[in-house]
Amino acid sequence: MGIIAAILALKTLIILPIITKILGAENYGVWTQILVTVSFLSPIVTLGLPFTMVRFLAAEKDIEEIRDGVYSVLTLIFGACLITVSILFISKPASIFLGCPTSLIGVLSLIILFESINLVFLYVFRAFQQIKKYSFFVIFQTFLEIGLVIVAVSLNFGLFGAVVSLLIARLANFILMSISTIYRIGIAFPRFLRIKEYLSFGLPTIPANFSYWVLNTSDRYLIGYFLGTLAVGYYAPGYAIGYCVNLFIGPLWFILPAALSKHFDENRISEVKTYLKYSLKYFLAITIPAIFGLSILSKQLLIIFSTQEIAENGYLVVPFVALSTLFFGIYAIFSQILTLVKKTKLDAKVQIIAAITNIALNIILIPRFGILAAAFTTCFSFFVLALLEMYYSYKELAFEIDWNFIYKSLIASILMSTLVILFSPSGIIKTLIIIVISVVFYFILLLIFKGFEKKEISLLKSLMVKTGL
Repeated sequence: MGIIAAILALKTLIILPIITKILGAENYGVWTQILVTVSFLSPIVTLGLPFTMVRFLAAEKDIEEIRDGVYSVLTLIFGACLITVSILFISKPASIFLGCPTSLIGVLSLIILFESINLVFLYVFRAFQQIKKYSFFVIFQTFLEIGLVIVAVSLNFGLFGAVVSLLIARLANFILMSISTIYRIGIAFPRFLRIKEYLSFGLPTIPANFSYWVLNTSDRYLIGYFLGTLAVGYYAPGYAIGYCVNLFIGPLWFILPAALSKHFDENRISEVKTYLKYSLKYFLAITIPAIFGLSILSKQLLIIFSTQEIAENGYLVVPFVALSTLFFGIYAIFSQILTLVKKTKLDAKVQIIAAITNIALNIILIPRFGILAAAFTTCFSFFVLALLEMYYSYKELAFEIDWNFIYKSLIASILMSTLVILFSPSGIIKTLIIIVISVVFYFILLLIFKGFEKKEISLLKSLMVKTGL
């Protein structure tokens, strides 16, 4: 999962310069709006059913029950997709709102269809703990997208070719995952035996998914509405650079629920607290210096990955977005507690409060202060999300937070930042060199400050020996 998170971040950084440098900031704004629309509609039209399969089919042994569950979900989601994409396809305001030609709306409709169906297949693999297969298909689609986008843009097919590349990658993945799923469970006509139970579990997750989308991506929509797609083209690259910090959250988000649930159900609360303490500590150990580094190098990184014009207009977005991902990571760790005690409705309420805060502030501030207001609002909303989640989670299960380590990490990050400022690198080679030197310098400082306990260092050494490092 860590590899997947890194590859997804790499995809963004590879495609970013291809579109911005060749097609321009405004086309990148349209590209961003399309991706945001896919991320918005897909979780809604799937009706919360993919994750429902993980909950209900993971322990199921009866192959007939499994077949009926999978094909019932697929049929229902396919029907919901057809209704949604038909409305989108014939909707002229959609192309006006997204700032793109009508032809792209047709392609977008098909992307949403296959994205939604593919989610079902991926969650089938997850339900049966076929994580290697899950990872393969995610990575396969990612690299296929990158390759096709590069080819399409290089051959002068423009933005239309780049968007069609997204469709082709999803179609290819759909074919391969269909074959794999049929080989695993066979084919059956759906009888919808437990679909009412599935929907009662899945539908309540839609508001939480929608709230997460509002927090994470709705600002692109509002910027496009108030300021136009060019402003989105200035904002989105800075957001992409700052959002790279998110790759440290993915593995924790995916792995912690299973690990914590096992110990919690066995009443091994001290183990749960240990997992939470060190998850937070190691997450902050990496994220805090990353925020400092990205903030200082924001303009230089945007020049490397996009254009001078975008860098001048969007570099201040990076620090706010990077800090937002830190708050989201804190939320992700603390939210595990409410999941363990089965208070997911409370977690949903927290997300809804943060989402309403985000939308309200964006509507008020974006027309007056532009894209920087959107970046600030994103940061503030994620701060609200993390603060409320910490408050309610800590009332259920308190665990130790290593504040002493956090102070040491902040001091080491400040000293590391001084080094970066002194060198003030320019160009990709010098920037990469100073990044490597800064990372090494930061961790040396943490060791000098005794930020890690001896048993932690010994464990790290033993892991390195076992893995051949």
